[in-house]
This record gives sequence, structure tokens and C-alpha cells, in this order.
Amino acid sequence: MKQNKLETISNLFEDKEIRSIWDDEKCDYYFSVVDVISVLTDSSNPRKYWSVLKNRLKKEGSELTTKCSQLKMKAPDGKIRLRDTLDTKGILRLIESVPSPKAEPFKVWLANLGSERIDEVFDPEIAIKRAINYYRKRGHSDKWIESRLKGILDRNKLTDIWKEGGILEDYEYGILTNEIYKEWSGMRKSEYKAYKGIRKESLRDNMTDIEIALTDLGEIATRELAKEHRPNGLEQNKEIAKRGGRIAKNTRDNLEKELHKSVISNQNNLNYQYLDETKKLENNKQQERK
Repeated sequence: MKQNKLETISNLFEDKEIRSIWDDEKCDYYFSVVDVISVLTDSSNPRKYWSVLKNRLKKEGSELTTKCSQLKMKAPDGKIRLRDTLDTKGILRLIESVPSPKAEPFKVWLANLGSERIDEVFDPEIAIKRAINYYRKRGHSDKWIESRLKGILDRNKLTDIWKEGGILEDYEYGILTNEIYKEWSGMRKSEYKAYKGIRKESLRDNMTDIEIALTDLGEIATRELAKEHRPNGLEQNKEIAKRGGRIAKNTRDNLEKELHKSVISNQNNLNYQYLDETKKLENNKQQERK
């Protein structure tokens, strides 16, 4: 597989994320094995489950483990790590080794997913409609969706400019994005997500329309400044990113002055809530003392 042919995607089965990578050349997915095991078994430790199963399959002489490809995927902590993946055929063979009442529904989901993705290769509008339906089902207005999709396009324009300025590594994009966020919101991306009570979910998918507009303004301003001043390398681009974020901050300040309140919201669009692990641990200890 050629790396530039791979596209990382997050798919949902029964509202659970399955990290996957689409290979244009093979017209097939590569799925995170641990994620698939997680949804099939509801195991509290799917990574350990896979480790035990992998050893058993090796002892049985199964070729399945040799078919695994290690590909880079984003972990829940936001870092990129190598993960065991299998293509669709490999996942179907994996299902045979994992007793689960979800096996048949999952097979149907796989078949539909592959068909939909292949159709999208020939007609990209299908993917756009799928994204619109995804956001509508989660209660977003058409105005919000329009802003979100426009923001994706503007973001791609910005990263293209960054590439021209010598920004090539993923961590560099993260640094520059944080500079924009810090200037207009006062928070890094990770801090902003923590403020909203989200973890691996998309920050922008959990923003209000005003927050999205300010984020877009910061990135558009950064893009136009970069086009004008042609910074090269990380340090020069950081200065431009700060200036772009500052423009969005000025707009935020003016709006908040008129509204007499902050436009930064701690609300999210999740239909579930993460538990505070520290409080949970403290509660458990208190129960043990009783």
C-alpha cells in the first residue's frame, strides 16, 4: 500500500467508533482489530483480549495474524500510534474466532460500509450527503452544518498553504493549530476539549455556531497572512498563526462587549457523559472504608 493512498476514517457501529483506513488502490478498508473486538465482545480490556486471542491463533497455525498490517491511527489521547489492522476479508475471518451475538449484524454492517465507500469514490457527493445526514441526526441545524462544511474546506486551504511554507509533519500542524486556538480562545485544543467535557470526539463538532465562526476566522486570517508574508518553517509560521488568532480574538472581544457575556461555551453535543475518573476512584475508596 502507498501511504498517500490511505485515508483515515472513523466509522460507527451501534454508535461505537471503529477506526479504519481506506485504501484507494484496493478499494477496501483496514480496520483496527482492537476496535472491532471491543464492539463484538464489549470487553473491558479489548487490547488484552486480542493479545490472548492472537497467541491462541498462532499456536493453532492460523494465518490470520500474519495478515495483520500495522498502520498509524490516532489513539484516544490524540497521539498517532501503530495499530494492528485487518482488511475486510481478514475481519470476517476474525469474527469466526470471536463468539458474539453481534457477529451477523456486524457482517451486514461491513458489507454496507464497503459498498457505500466504493460508491463515494465514483460520486463524492454521496459522502457529502452522508456527512449532512450524520449531523442532522445529531440535532444540528442546516445553518450549523453549512458553517461546519465550509470550515472543513477552509481548513484544507490553510494546510495547503502551510505545506508550501515547509510544514510537513503532523505534530507541526498541531502546534500551529494550537497557536490559533490559544490566541482567540485562551486555550489549547486539548484544554478546550477538556472544558467542553469531550475526549477523542471532534472539537468543532461540539462547538456552537459562534465558536465555529471564530475558529474559521482565525484560520482564514492565518491563511491570508501566510499568503501575503510567505513564512517558512515552524517558527515563522507560528508567528503568523498567532497573528491570525489575534484577529479572531479582536472579533470575539467586540462581540462579547456587545453581548455582555462570554461566547465560549462549555456545552457539547454528546448524548453521553464521561465520568470524572478521579472522583470515581475517591468514591470507590470511600465505599471500601464503610
